[in-house]
Amino acid sequence: MNVARILYPVQVLGPGNRIGLWLCGCARACKGCSNPELWNPRPEYEIEPNKVFELIDKIASAHKVDGFTISGGEPMDQAKELSSLIKQMISVSKDILIYTGYRLEALRSKEDEWIDDILQEAAVLVDGEYIEELNDDTVLRGSSNQRVHILNDKYAERYQQYLAEAHNQIQNFTTSDGIVSVGIHHPTF
Repeated sequence: MNVARILYPVQVLGPGNRIGLWLCGCARACKGCSNPELWNPRPEYEIEPNKVFELIDKIASAHKVDGFTISGGEPMDQAKELSSLIKQMISVSKDILIYTGYRLEALRSKEDEWIDDILQEAAVLVDGEYIEELNDDTVLRGSSNQRVHILNDKYAERYQQYLAEAHNQIQNFTTSDGIVSVGIHHPTF
């Protein structure tokens, strides 16, 4: 799979201290995308799902992990590999939030076993393409057309409270490549 970033603790894309994964590769090229550097897969980002989980497991053995946030790029374009990884991730936390530009209905209509597996295990799905003109600071969404689907009722109260009380923030991480800014950005960012 093509994974550009693994960051911890992500505190601005879901409740608690989360491991954030950013997958690389997206043909959508939405105007104003906050991660255009992740549109094209890169050979140096290729890694087996088992190796990604080894990194996750190292983080989880040293820190409390409240959940995962998976973004991109377009995670669902790597459904087979992502499904394999998620099956391992649930041993750390079943609170898995996934961002996708696809609508939930379109994902379900694909009749793809890997996507079905992902939707079965995910706690929350934020769906819909990013539309820069609709970026109006809606909590947990880049644009107000995007929808938050709570797929696992066990997390309904947690996310309803988060959506009611949280506000969009930016969190910066220092990496070997410089500073990575995480969160829901304003269109002028």
